[in-house]
Amino acid sequence: MDIDLLKMEEDQLRKEIATLSDEQKRIYYQIEKSQVKDPDTYAVLNWFFVAGLHHFYLGENGRGMINVIVMLVGLITISSFGIWIILSIFIFELPQLFNSQKIVQHYNNEVMKSALEECKKMHSGIARSASHSHYHD
Repeated sequence: MDIDLLKMEEDQLRKEIATLSDEQKRIYYQIEKSQVKDPDTYAVLNWFFVAGLHHFYLGENGRGMINVIVMLVGLITISSFGIWIILSIFIFELPQLFNSQKIVQHYNNEVMKSALEECKKMHSGIARSASHSHYHD
């Protein structure tokens, strides 16, 4: 996805967030703060792409473990074919280095969507609960 489209998507999400009640915004921003990732941190971790640290940062633990295991195998066998294993990881992971802004922007947009949905569900649940208790009074 193009970075401009991702930024437009973020702008649209921000407009939607602006329509939330104060309580919903408080909850939303708590969720966002705890889950949104920093593109610069991702980029720094991406320099260690052979170790897969950038995958762990975005919660892609399976992919991160694969990188770690393959890297260890490459290091153990470096005198024979291990260098080819490490070079293969390098070639496979290199595009992530150049696309780190897009990758993190996409991840953060997904976090925003999820947090927004959670806030809306909480609001509709509270509204139903309030109307339900109103009828029982």
